[in-house]
Amino acid sequence: MTEPPRLRARYRRIVTFFAGVMARFILWEIVLPRIGLGRWSNGNRSARNRRTAVRFRALALSMGGLMIKVGQFLSARLDVLPAEITDELAGLQDEVPPAAFADIRRRAEEELGRTLAEAFQSFDETPMAAASLGQAHRAVLWDADAAETGFAQVVVKVQRPEIEQIVAVDLAALRRVGGWLTRYRPVSSRADVPALVEEFAATTLEEIDYTAEARNAEHFRWVFENDDQVVVPRVAWEHSRLRVLTLEDVSAIRLGDYEAITAAGIDRVRVAEKLVETYLQQIFEDGVFHADPHPGNLFVAPVEGRAGEFRLTFIDFGMVGRVPDTLRSSLREALIAVGTQDSARLVSAFASMGVLLPTADTKLLDLAVAQVFDRFGGMAMSDLRTISHKEMRDIGLQFRELLVSMPFQLPENLLLLGRTLAVLSGMCTGLNPEFNLWTSITPYAATLVSDEGGRGGLWSTVAAEGTKIVQSLVALPGRVDRILTLVERGDLSVKTPMLDLRIRALDRSVRRIPMAIVFAALLLAGAVLYPAEPTLAKVLMAVSVLPLIGTLRRGPRHR
Repeated sequence: MTEPPRLRARYRRIVTFFAGVMARFILWEIVLPRIGLGRWSNGNRSARNRRTAVRFRALALSMGGLMIKVGQFLSARLDVLPAEITDELAGLQDEVPPAAFADIRRRAEEELGRTLAEAFQSFDETPMAAASLGQAHRAVLWDADAAETGFAQVVVKVQRPEIEQIVAVDLAALRRVGGWLTRYRPVSSRADVPALVEEFAATTLEEIDYTAEARNAEHFRWVFENDDQVVVPRVAWEHSRLRVLTLEDVSAIRLGDYEAITAAGIDRVRVAEKLVETYLQQIFEDGVFHADPHPGNLFVAPVEGRAGEFRLTFIDFGMVGRVPDTLRSSLREALIAVGTQDSARLVSAFASMGVLLPTADTKLLDLAVAQVFDRFGGMAMSDLRTISHKEMRDIGLQFRELLVSMPFQLPENLLLLGRTLAVLSGMCTGLNPEFNLWTSITPYAATLVSDEGGRGGLWSTVAAEGTKIVQSLVALPGRVDRILTLVERGDLSVKTPMLDLRIRALDRSVRRIPMAIVFAALLLAGAVLYPAEPTLAKVLMAVSVLPLIGTLRRGPRHR
């Protein structure tokens, strides 16, 4: 490496820290349980987690750069990570130390080509926010500039000194750690770690290009221009450059300040619902999403004169994800599957996204997903945390073959989306401890199905689903006969502890038969009558959708 000694020391410090974390993980989670000390390992896991979080927080605060971003991501995982980790790292949202103002002034004036006094009527030397890659200062435009832009109060983002070199060193360290992980088969068999690191590198390098962030902000203003509940700041282009970005000041109550939101008379449950709604729109309709939704980048603003009403405000568009059309189609399928709790459809969506390994047992996975839907469908995130260890162990034993094989991998094009959804889930849980994912996505899933029909895809959907139903109807008598024959002979054997699941699946199939027959009759009648009576035929084919919907819906569950 040719970097100065200070940067080389930074590299060594990051690599050494993660080497220690990996070594301790191997000792406590792999070695000790194998020599009969698993109970000891389990007993002090909470204390170990806290010590690791304390060490990482100290590292991130002292070094800044990408380490802050890693800590912010972990601190938002309230829905998954234990409290001792998220609580310890929560301060990273607010405690990033600012750079010296003299350095910020020098960088801003170099970029703008004029002094701050010439560019702004006033410029607050105290930063309003300090982030990992830059910091923000409030300022006021001169009257002539304000008349041109339509606003005077602005926030000026200025990149930290030497941030390009710091990012390069941090990425080099992450590449080294990623290389170590490729030697650990449970990780390397499920993810192309070097490709994931390069995807993260590309995203980070785009994030330090403030002209790209300005274009992203303009795009999101266009996306939400007809939604009066969402605010996106305007760009002061004449005061923006590669390393300086000037935006309209739209700051309000931080999304993580729960007490202030409640004190303003705003229902936090509605805020969480609106947040989910905006992200569903970004991902499934626009195909471009705000990929850094930590509480410091989102605000809630009360609407003056309208009690309880609010506007959701987005800032910081440096990290933006894009969803290709092919991936978006698979994601829509997955969302519909979760919303309708259709396990087979979800497994199929996983396969089309490349999430499943080629060796995955899709039938076993279908059964496992069906049981997850049956047991956990409709539960709030807070309820999921209270599930007993015994119940989770029983489920693990039931599907031990699946858990041992772990047939999942992480495609690189899902890295940013997965991170965003993980942070989003944690934020919604923080706003509303009773946050219910099922309730949030089910109406949108129904809208997606309706929209497909409205765009002319109805008949292709009907035909495809009709074919599946007919195939199931044809195969069902033979399946039932084979099962009954085995029972009569006394040869029915249970190879896995999933007989109850199979019986319930068969019961649901049987209860679908009457509606399926009505659907098929109406559809076929319409097809036969179409040449002679096209109007009547279209009516019959349209009406056939009603029993189809009834067929596709799951019947009542029996526990």
